[in-house]
Amino acid sequence: MQPTPAPAPAPRPSPRLPGGDREIESLAEFDEIAAGGSLAGCRVQAIDLMARTTVLGACDATGAVFLGCAMEQSAVDAVRTAGALVFPPVPGLPFDPYRGLLYTPEELFAGLSEGGYEATPDAGAYAWFQETKADGDVFSSMLRAIHDDSISDALDELLVSARVVGVMGGHAMARGTEAYEGAARLGRSLARAGFTVATGGGPGAMEAANLGAYASVFRDEMLDEALELLAKAPSFTPSVTEWARAAFDVRERWPSGGASVGIPTWFYGHEPPNAFATHLAKYFANATREDGLLARSNAGVIFLPGAAGTLQEIFDAATPNYYESRGEPAPMILVNREHWTERLPAWPLLQALARGRSMEPKIALVDSVEEAPAALSAITSGGDFSPSGV
Repeated sequence: MQPTPAPAPAPRPSPRLPGGDREIESLAEFDEIAAGGSLAGCRVQAIDLMARTTVLGACDATGAVFLGCAMEQSAVDAVRTAGALVFPPVPGLPFDPYRGLLYTPEELFAGLSEGGYEATPDAGAYAWFQETKADGDVFSSMLRAIHDDSISDALDELLVSARVVGVMGGHAMARGTEAYEGAARLGRSLARAGFTVATGGGPGAMEAANLGAYASVFRDEMLDEALELLAKAPSFTPSVTEWARAAFDVRERWPSGGASVGIPTWFYGHEPPNAFATHLAKYFANATREDGLLARSNAGVIFLPGAAGTLQEIFDAATPNYYESRGEPAPMILVNREHWTERLPAWPLLQALARGRSMEPKIALVDSVEEAPAALSAITSGGDFSPSGV
């Protein structure tokens, strides 16, 4: 009879090292920390350290982690000997899986003027995704997961203490329409009220809300003029290039607009990101993107008319409100009574779901986009608000 093997000892927790919560995401920040002689426990993300070999050799790197940092081999050897963990850059990728910051429109659309949209990093990342998403390669899927986790980390860092209002709506809303103008004015109103506007980061209603936030720091006439300019390229079809160039023409005429967030996905690669979201958290995994967008809309979500995607977002937001799994329910405002009671009757179902629960006073239906900010204010302040059509 074989003796029963002794149980394996429980793993001992790793000691918490100084700097373990410190993420270094720029060369300037690296130089500041390294000047003290210690990188112990730090997480260094996607920085070119090729010119810092001497500094790396002199620093205490106990427990440090280097994620995708370009380094001389002697520097890699030195920090590993000192106790660091090194994840080297992955060659040949059209994106950096270890990036420490969110994307900017300028970064994703680099090369647009010279080679059109097909030459941009955004198009390149989508092409890579198309090539690798179905081949079953664990390395490719791991890279996508690391990238998306890095994006989530950067997004959380950006939104610390922010009051975020999500604006959801369909990608088919064309520039030059009343609906697009209304969504833009909504984004402007929310930004001027001190909210951070967050959208799905794509065209249509999403772009309009980000445009409104961008316009919030300018005189009112700026938005009217921008809308007129954008109407010359009403949709991203048939030409993403012309659609994007029109947006960058507006940005060039009015630089340094108000900040907002876009959270798009390469899963819907036919929908390009918009250029008016100043911070773009672009994901490969759409499920991660959808849940992250709604979870971070801590001050409420406004749902403009849309189709299947917007309908899904309504009930993705309703579920945690129903169960209070994220704490107190966040406001949910549906815009356009006819759309949400007749064409796609989500409102009656949402009402029935909310009845008798803590989310009931947090939902509202309004007739027009102009009513949405007042409804949000009333719900947030705990005042009385009677939804339209009730």
